[in-house]
Amino acid sequence: MKVKTITSFLETIAPASLQESYDNAGLLTGNPCWDCTGIINTLDATEAVVLEAIEKNCNLIVAHHPIIFSGLKKITGKNYVEKTIIASIKNDIAIYAIHTNLDNVLNGVNGKMADQLGLVNRKILQPKKGIIKKLITFVPVAQAEEVRNALFVAGAGHIGNYSECSFTAAGDGTFKGGAGTVPFVGKPGQRHTEQELKLEMVYPAWVENELVKTLKAVHPYEEAAYDIFLLDNKYQDVGSGLTGELPEAVTELEFMQQLKKVFGLTVIRHTPLSNKPVKKIALCGGAGSFLIGAAVAAGVEFYITGDVKYHEFFDADSRLVIADIGHFESEQFTIDLLFDILREKFPNFAVLKTGVKTNPVNYFV
Repeated sequence: MKVKTITSFLETIAPASLQESYDNAGLLTGNPCWDCTGIINTLDATEAVVLEAIEKNCNLIVAHHPIIFSGLKKITGKNYVEKTIIASIKNDIAIYAIHTNLDNVLNGVNGKMADQLGLVNRKILQPKKGIIKKLITFVPVAQAEEVRNALFVAGAGHIGNYSECSFTAAGDGTFKGGAGTVPFVGKPGQRHTEQELKLEMVYPAWVENELVKTLKAVHPYEEAAYDIFLLDNKYQDVGSGLTGELPEAVTELEFMQQLKKVFGLTVIRHTPLSNKPVKKIALCGGAGSFLIGAAVAAGVEFYITGDVKYHEFFDADSRLVIADIGHFESEQFTIDLLFDILREKFPNFAVLKTGVKTNPVNYFV
């Protein structure tokens, strides 16, 4: 099995186009055409993880955090990033990062956090815009259903929990074939009028190439007429953070104890408790202070994230409790998420979890 077989599958779970503009997800070292000998899943790709991969005969590291975030002008081994890159290249270890694109899908990093807390009724906290597009095409009546079905298979027509969504309107299309054309109906050099159906359907931006390729392959005309529009609608299954509810309301102290137990915490940095029942939760793995306002607007009792700065705690303003459980701690179950996804898809392949603790933060208690 090739490295690209694995990375291409991961991008069906979290398309690369969903990463944030500042991110650097994707294949960072190695060749996609290499035969893969095994996979190590980790939160961070460090030199120690590369050495572990060598020891366990795995030449692909799937990491959440990209080891390369910005351009490297020199690779001399002067820091941990350069040492990791040198070790991976010298030993033919491919490193693939699946970062904010995995953060931005409902069943990604935040979904795994929600699993640990048993949250139900989950929704994206801050859905993304600029994701949904609309395809409009014009097809002879007799062939319209075949084209419609093919576009559904290619990924169009999904709205929330509904699939195979489309709109049809009838009309007359006209065209005149030029020299060398072989029109499906009519004769070259003569204007032809054909009863056609106008098909409209929405789709997520990342399936566009496959969708257009499919349209051109199944459309009966030599030149398929189609329009593509970017919609301003928010895509409810893609975006930052997540909200959900506990099956039953608990006290704040009970919920804090649950957080400590589930995430293996020695300490929680938090705003003052308000002595209110806890039912609705918002969370964001990693650095999520940019979503405090969205969490307040969502009307949650608790917002769980990491890397909150001193002045950002004031933004709670007694409207909710902010609980900073740590960056690594909030995302630690991403390793299990990646392992489970890959093991289910490739059950007879070497898929492993790292044994290296990559968290650089320690606590003296």
